[in-house]
Amino acid sequence: MSSKVYCLAQFQPKPGKEKALFNVLQSLEPNTLREDGCLQYIVTRHISSPFAEGTSFPIVFNEIWENMTAFELHCQRQEIVDFFNTYCVADDGLAEDWNVCVYSDEGMI
Repeated sequence: MSSKVYCLAQFQPKPGKEKALFNVLQSLEPNTLREDGCLQYIVTRHISSPFAEGTSFPIVFNEIWENMTAFELHCQRQEIVDFFNTYCVADDGLAEDWNVCVYSDEGMI
């Protein structure tokens, strides 16, 4: 078991805004990858496969953090706060909806 934190941050772009939102999210990668405790931080887009037919938001960040402290410090960085305020919360933002969840690889107690 580890103290790693796995985050899936999903984004539903507004109609016609998928490419723009994907590009903005990609721009967050370089600085985040330099953060202490960031083990993986990559934005991905949904692709079709007959072997994976589940439903999902079309854009997902796959993140791995060394621990919860590193994840929470990342979430409080001004660049990340500004992203959510500008592109998610603002009426003229690019995201229609978003869902951010964290997971552990530790078994149930």
